Amino acid sequence: MRFMMIIKHTEKQGHPPKELMDAIAKAAQQETKSGTMLGSGGLGSTALGARVRLSGGKVTVTDGPFTEAKEVIGGYAQFELKSKEEAVESAVQFMELHKKYWPGWEGETEVRQMLELGECGPKA
Repeated sequence: MRFMMIIKHTEKQGHPPKELMDAIAKAAQQETKSGTMLGSGGLGSTALGARVRLSGGKVTVTDGPFTEAKEVIGGYAQFELKSKEEAVESAVQFMELHKKYWPGWEGETEVRQMLELGECGPKA
């Protein structure tokens, strides 16, 4: 099963410590080598982004930063794992790295199973 890990936090936490980034890089290298991590990445601040919204039949574009955002998606990782439990354990290990190398950081990792194209439509 494929899972997406979505990392969320407040935007004003600053840049992560080098020790944390080194630990994440090491873990990602091991996960990639074992074939469980399919991809990952960090995301820039909302000031570098834009939102494209469809509402009321109209498409609008809003450039960042997004002052109303209480939390932002700071990064993601995609895994091929055997179960939701295994995915949750991976997320716990990731958060333990933050706890160890970035005391005081607060955020969350949302674990979501990814659907295949055929799973998105109505059941016949």
